[in-house]
Amino acid sequence: MAAPRPGKQPLSLRLLHSWDVDYQEAVSIQNTLKKELILHDGVKIGPVNVIAGADISYGRNSDLFFAAVVVLSYPDMQPIEEVHAVGRVFFPYIPGLLSFREGPVLLKAFENMQRAPDIVMFDGQGIAHPRGFGLAAHLGLFLDIPAIGCAKSRLCGEHREPGPLPGDHEDLLHQGRVIGSVLRTKTGVSPVFVSPGHRISLERSREITLKCCRCYRLPEPIRQAHLAVNRLRTSA
Repeated sequence: MAAPRPGKQPLSLRLLHSWDVDYQEAVSIQNTLKKELILHDGVKIGPVNVIAGADISYGRNSDLFFAAVVVLSYPDMQPIEEVHAVGRVFFPYIPGLLSFREGPVLLKAFENMQRAPDIVMFDGQGIAHPRGFGLAAHLGLFLDIPAIGCAKSRLCGEHREPGPLPGDHEDLLHQGRVIGSVLRTKTGVSPVFVSPGHRISLERSREITLKCCRCYRLPEPIRQAHLAVNRLRTSA
């Protein structure tokens, strides 16, 4: 694996809240923090040279979670860095609150990185979430880095089927508002569900996701993170 490129500072995580919360506290945190999200391309996004992908894996009925973050050059998708973390999870499985299960161990992996990426892609939702605060939005605020959610399935909203060609897309709508994009990344496969998490627009999120796709349905940062975290879990 290539050595990290110089010139970028290590990550500095924000401390936004405790993870030791119950259901009501978790919902309150989501409703409060979503007001801090920036859903446009600010001047801070700058040129994109390095992109990270993050994913979680765990065994059925297990509370031991494995996290992997892979860092790739953009747009050529060459590997730069790979970091991992393992941790016990105590928050219960509740749809719409999965970031409270996956967030702590993912952030633990990010803390092991030697340099901050320009953008992070998560295997999960950004604002395409019933309360507008999925995993990419939640951890995007912790990391204070432009974050994109790219999910394999829809959590909420309605949409028309996009056209058959790579790049074809349709709006994902929820309560009359566009919350994401249903994007075809490869001919003959199901679309992915792209939504901004933090410090990036929907249009830029969709554009970057498509540019990260090679011969597979999933963009390379997420696909490589998925492969890495499953290697980690099966070798444990």
